[in-house]
Amino acid sequence: MEITKKTENLVTVLCLKGRLDLASGAGLKDEIKALMDKEQNLIHLNLADVDFINSSGLGVLVSIMKEIRMHKGRLTLSDLASYVQEIFEITQLSHIFEIFTSESEALTSYQSVSAN
Repeated sequence: MEITKKTENLVTVLCLKGRLDLASGAGLKDEIKALMDKEQNLIHLNLADVDFINSSGLGVLVSIMKEIRMHKGRLTLSDLASYVQEIFEITQLSHIFEIFTSESEALTSYQSVSAN
């Protein structure tokens, strides 16, 4: 999996490309841990180019969410392919994660939260 990183205001955006499974998930967890170590705890994952996800990949995302919450941060997801969205709905994880249609919509939600 390829991970591209950028920063929008205080939010770190990770764009993922490829398969999200046990093997690739380890690299993503390492990336998130490095961000937590730098106290960058506002994270958005753009999943537009994720073409495969399995139960191990979902487990990685749940683990990442727990880590971010322990650091009093926030995790959002966006741009899920219909196949990936369906998996989130079947597993009921769509009720656990903050999922947005687009990256810009997700980033706007961080601004409205910080304004309160």
